[in-house]
Amino acid sequence: MRRLFGFLTVFSALFALSGAAAAVNDAVLMAKRPAKLLSDYGLFADGAAQVPGERVVAYELISPLFTDYAHKFRFIYVPEGKTAAYDDTEVLDFPVGSALVKTFAYPADFRKPEENIRLLETRLLIHQAEGWVTWAYVWNEDQSDAVLKVAGATIPVSWTDESGATRSIQYVVPNKNQCKGCHVLDKAVSPIGPKARNLNRDNVYSGSSQNQLAHLSAIGFLTGAPSPDQAPRVPAPDDEAASLDARARAYLDVNCAHCHREEGPASTSGLFLTYGETRMNQVGVKKRPVAAGRGSGDLAYDIDPGHADRSIIPFRMESVDPGVMMPELGRTVAHAEGVKLISDWINSMKE
Repeated sequence: MRRLFGFLTVFSALFALSGAAAAVNDAVLMAKRPAKLLSDYGLFADGAAQVPGERVVAYELISPLFTDYAHKFRFIYVPEGKTAAYDDTEVLDFPVGSALVKTFAYPADFRKPEENIRLLETRLLIHQAEGWVTWAYVWNEDQSDAVLKVAGATIPVSWTDESGATRSIQYVVPNKNQCKGCHVLDKAVSPIGPKARNLNRDNVYSGSSQNQLAHLSAIGFLTGAPSPDQAPRVPAPDDEAASLDARARAYLDVNCAHCHREEGPASTSGLFLTYGETRMNQVGVKKRPVAAGRGSGDLAYDIDPGHADRSIIPFRMESVDPGVMMPELGRTVAHAEGVKLISDWINSMKE
């Protein structure tokens, strides 16, 4: 099991099962006003154990977004009689009525990730007739339910990491506007993670290992998908069998490219970090920043080949100064493993 990038896989066999005890309340999902309690949606058969309800299917990403080392449980809901359409490059085209569910959690001891798990928040992306809407729910102290927090929240969290050290942070639940700050594509709210290239991996369903794209197709959640060997696939960031370039590009794709692309909020930067971008100057190589100064660390290039210590991208990834750090939201600490990956990649480049 990979732990380097804070990715929880221990419970796949349990969480990938669709529960039969709870039916999703489509009327609540489609209501203009969000429910006060997460349980009102019927998305979980057992919320505290993160056991999904009927037609709610677990999934995992090959290259996950970093959020202060939080472990995450991800689920897809597609209503009866509807399917998502396959897309080779963008997020799967989920029909109106669908929901994407992501719970953020911390085991007390990362060396025992299946024990003493504290659920912090569950974020919903709901596809309503007018477009996607976002809501965040914070779990109560006894872990029996989660409560809507439109204005966000700050939660103190401590855990023991893989080395045995105690870590403590002030975990930030985003407010409504901050959710929109990342989940925007062509000025409309949009999901980020569930793209074919990031879903094309195995998971455990009903006790057997199956490719996620193939499974979603088999259960009628997805149409138009090719066989997994014909679909795109990114490597995991810590998969040393894959090239350093592919791993670094995959990491930047999921952590940065939702803003840093031509259709994203950071388009004016000219820095485009989607996995398929072929213009290396747009990826940052020998590219000068649009704005110099504190945010750039007075460094000359986004990527100075062979010199991570002279490159803006790792400088901003390592910073925790709100006026400097990138990503701007979703973390309060630097992702040491991510910084090392990108630095190794830059240092491997020829000048």
